[in-house]
Amino acid sequence: MNDLVARGYVDDAAFARQWVSARAARGYGAARLRMELRARGIAPPVIAAALSALGGDDTLASARETARRRLPALRRGRPDRVAPRLRDYLLRRGFSTSIVVRVVRETTGVAAEE
Repeated sequence: MNDLVARGYVDDAAFARQWVSARAARGYGAARLRMELRARGIAPPVIAAALSALGGDDTLASARETARRRLPALRRGRPDRVAPRLRDYLLRRGFSTSIVVRVVRETTGVAAEE
C-alpha cells in the first residue's frame, strides 16, 4: 500500500476534492459530503481541506437551484406542506439550517419553521 501511495495511485486528498466537486455540483451540501467522505474512511483534516473549496455563495446558489428543481413536485401535494417538505429535503441534502431557512423563505414566502 505504501508503494501505491508513493507512486500517487492512492491519493485521499485528490479523491476527496473530486468527490466534493462532483457531489456539490449535483446539489449536495457540506454536511452530507462530510458524512459521505467519513463513511469512505477519509481523514477529518483531508475532508476539511476538500470542503474548504466550497464557497458560501456557491452553497447558497446550489441550495436555491436544488429547491427550484424540487418545488414543482412538492407543489402537486398539499399547499400547507410545501415549506416543511422543502425544508426537510434541503436538510437531508446537507445544507446548513441558516441556508435552508433563507432559501425556503425566498422560494415559498413561508418561514421554514411553520
